[in-house]
Amino acid sequence: MAQSYRMLVIDDDPGLRDYLEALAVSRGYEVVTAATGEDGLKRLADLRPDLVTLDLVLPGMDGLETLRRLKERMPDVPVVMLSGHGQARSIVEAMKLGASDFLRKPFEVEELEVACAKALEKRALRREVEELRGRVRSEAELLMLCGDDPKMKEVRDIIEQVADTDITVLVRGESGTGKELVARALHRLSGRVDRPFVKVNCAALPSELLESELFGFERGAFTGAQRRKLGKFEYANHGTIFLDEISEMHPALQAKLLQVLQDGEFSRLGGDADVRVDTRIIAATNRNLESAVGDGSFREDLFYRLNVVTVQLPPLRDRRDAIPLLVEHFLNLYNRQYGRELKQLSPHTLEVFGAYNWPGNVRELENMVKRMVVLGTEQTVLEEIALRTAAANAASGATASLDLDALGVDLSDNKGVDLKAIAKRAAQIAERRVIERVLDQTRWNRKEAAERLQISYKALLYKMKESGLSHAN
Repeated sequence: MAQSYRMLVIDDDPGLRDYLEALAVSRGYEVVTAATGEDGLKRLADLRPDLVTLDLVLPGMDGLETLRRLKERMPDVPVVMLSGHGQARSIVEAMKLGASDFLRKPFEVEELEVACAKALEKRALRREVEELRGRVRSEAELLMLCGDDPKMKEVRDIIEQVADTDITVLVRGESGTGKELVARALHRLSGRVDRPFVKVNCAALPSELLESELFGFERGAFTGAQRRKLGKFEYANHGTIFLDEISEMHPALQAKLLQVLQDGEFSRLGGDADVRVDTRIIAATNRNLESAVGDGSFREDLFYRLNVVTVQLPPLRDRRDAIPLLVEHFLNLYNRQYGRELKQLSPHTLEVFGAYNWPGNVRELENMVKRMVVLGTEQTVLEEIALRTAAANAASGATASLDLDALGVDLSDNKGVDLKAIAKRAAQIAERRVIERVLDQTRWNRKEAAERLQISYKALLYKMKESGLSHAN
């Protein structure tokens, strides 16, 4: 439970009221309690709660009437109804009046946690939808509109065809191409839109922690497991779970995921009974899963289960017609967010953007536009692109001649080779060579060299110092 939430507890039972308050405080809530419906309504304006738990049977104004008046004043606030009776007629009436959930007393802590989490998730989603409607384009609309490239038309067609089904979807593409955007579009266009969308990055946690994160654990399952914890699959019940970086999941855990795909069941860590869930699975990867199957790091049976429908996102360099639309969207977004007025980019900058290779794809473009908006200038980003392009061009021609010793590569080292570190070192060497060559061509006229490199004089001096370059070299 998030620490920033405010909860209003309305219950005439002082024991249960104190219990709910203690439980909510232990989860990070700011809590206010009331013993009657009248008292609870008085506290609404001052507290402006994020969540309300409301007893059905109260002295004076009963729970249903309290709920009706509460929803008149604050229709957006989620309300979880509690009752020791649970008559069907009361449950139906409470739901008609806008209750988010209805729990019968006595209830388990986990039941209350799930009910609260779902209520808050639903409210957040509703607010998000309202915000998206007010934007120039929603993320899903942006995806549908970005460019006339045939590959993107195919992406849009697949989304429209399968969104309102429960079919498993595998989203493939390089980092930064918008795989999460596709997953959210699939969720928003589905019949599960008012249910949770839960994202899990499979590369962010080691295998042991990822298993408990996905499937939860029972009390006493391991040292420190003092109470039952529900997993992401349970929180995503009747909704959608997005498994990002699925290729990084350990093979032993892949077997458990396969069981969920086949049977819709799993067991918590330390648990005996199976838990049944109705969750749509969308997975994403930037790796070649066929190669991973071939080398044994990814289960073949899981691959075929995930690969029912594939959405292949092309890199930004293959759909450059989308760049102006994306630039316009990100300019509007970050001008509003930061209160700036960088309404458009210069023709020169758009020309540079159109020619750049975009190794980080849409995410890199977004970050660059954000930086321009915040700094109020295009020059810093243009300098960065110029240096990256020069270094990449030099690296493509010079990497073959780079000595492995210069890159710090020892192939006899049993610890392995860090390719990312090697690539970074190669880029640094290539950048140094480009700067040194341009300085030689300009007879070490730093001002002229900076102009040729399309960076500021100050940036050149910094790069020279960083690379250890001086006229004496």
